Amino acid sequence: MTGDFNIRDSLWDSNFPFHFVYNDMLFNIANSFSIALSKPTENFPTRFSDNDQNSNSVLDLVFIRLSSAEFNHHHIHLDWRLIFDHAPITIDIPIRDEYIPTKQ
Repeated sequence: MTGDFNIRDSLWDSNFPFHFVYNDMLFNIANSFSIALSKPTENFPTRFSDNDQNSNSVLDLVFIRLSSAEFNHHHIHLDWRLIFDHAPITIDIPIRDEYIPTKQ
């Protein structure tokens, strides 16, 4: 599950000084689907303000299955942002070659 959640919290944005208890509901919902917050490979903002009065922030989050440790990190691509105020996010999912016997 990924998207612009439009909520700030110190749990995922180290530049934001507050943790809001109501954000725990988001984690409870995620936990009910057996997914957890993914950590970025590097801590960058995901949303960039268009004025100096607001700071850049982390609003875009990625949740993955709890048993998916092999791809527990997503990438924030600042260089792909171009004219948009959000940086694109990707995650690498390894695909293994596997022989599947078939019959006709």
